[in-house]
Amino acid sequence: MSDKFAFEYKGGDNPATDAFHVTPDDTIVFPQPTRAIYVGTGGDVSIELIGGGIVTLRGTLGGMIYPLRVQKILATGTTAADIVGLI
Repeated sequence: MSDKFAFEYKGGDNPATDAFHVTPDDTIVFPQPTRAIYVGTGGDVSIELIGGGIVTLRGTLGGMIYPLRVQKILATGTTAADIVGLI
């Protein structure tokens, strides 16, 4: 299939062009930081942002996309499930 947008600038506000399922892990750094994360089943999500900050997003809602540049989703503190990294 031809992509008529293939040569356009891909800034941070452009839609995701790829995705991967996330298994929370305290040590694994994603090969590519996310543009956003999708949380399928709500709960808490502990993340490490590309700037190095580690925070826990309490009470995320299932079925939502969160526009975050994440390099790691930690197992410790994460209760949400069905998480997808969007890139």
